[in-house]
Amino acid sequence: MVYDWGVMSEAKLQQVFVRALGISPDHRFEELRYRGLDAWDSVAHMQLVSELEEAFGIMLETNDVIDMSSYDKSKQILTKYGVRF
Repeated sequence: MVYDWGVMSEAKLQQVFVRALGISPDHRFEELRYRGLDAWDSVAHMQLVSELEEAFGIMLETNDVIDMSSYDKSKQILTKYGVRF
């Protein structure tokens, strides 16, 4: 069996955003921005960070936590930790 790790990582990332922000799985993820919707405030941001760390088995550096300003930016940051999309 061959796995497409990029697709699996993308689905996992979307699931984390859905759980942490309480959004619909049908949301347009590429449009998500910090404070771009009421659900993504500073408290939800820390919940998102916690869930990302758990889901991907990583520990984000402080600068990366601060820099995570969108869904797309989170993908860029996660690649630094070896996650493939």
